[in-house]
Amino acid sequence: MKDIVQTTGIQDQILEAFNFRHACKVFDAERKIPEDQFATILEAARLSPTSFGHEPFKILMIQTQEKRELFREFAWGANGMMSRTTGQLGTASHFGILLAQTGTLQTAGSDHLQEFYSQVKQLPDDIIEIFNGAYGKFQASDHDITTDREITDWAGKQAYIVLANMMTAGALMGIDSCPIEGFEMDKTIATLKEHFGIDPALYKPAAMFAFGYRAGAPMFDKTRRTMEDTVAWF
Repeated sequence: MKDIVQTTGIQDQILEAFNFRHACKVFDAERKIPEDQFATILEAARLSPTSFGHEPFKILMIQTQEKRELFREFAWGANGMMSRTTGQLGTASHFGILLAQTGTLQTAGSDHLQEFYSQVKQLPDDIIEIFNGAYGKFQASDHDITTDREITDWAGKQAYIVLANMMTAGALMGIDSCPIEGFEMDKTIATLKEHFGIDPALYKPAAMFAFGYRAGAPMFDKTRRTMEDTVAWF
């Protein structure tokens, strides 16, 4: 009975966090997330699952207002969809960009992956050979993702798993968040290259994100499809 009660409590916390979370457009600029709590959010990102365990992402945190303003003109989704001065760029406690690795790094057999298998995953040579074969088949025939754009998009899918876990971790601590896709890709890539030293041959932006504490109640009530419309059982 004790285990059932504890599990039920966790279930309630999870659902409460998901009902709490919304795409926050304007944060309380005076409130900052405690360092240890945001470290937990980043650790949730680091520990997130990714396909083949490749971790094909990088997190770029942008904390100075001067650096954030570099994106102002073309990151329209980070302007709060209301006022440029009250949007996520201007009010979020923490603002960042999730970068997805390109085909240069994530093509089967690449130098990057051989080093990753050896140094990060610490795999022996015979297992690395198995990984190369399985991942090569996955790319070439199972899913037919062989172009740089296709591989980068696949890496972006892994980045979204990471972002979802970050937002859930934040919600469980009462921290608000917002995923942001409203930005011009070419201008974002150029800015990342010029001002942040991000090589577009290796990384492309997958999504921006903002964390902090809401300045007011959500503009809209949370609405979702019914469970019957969402899930089919067979």
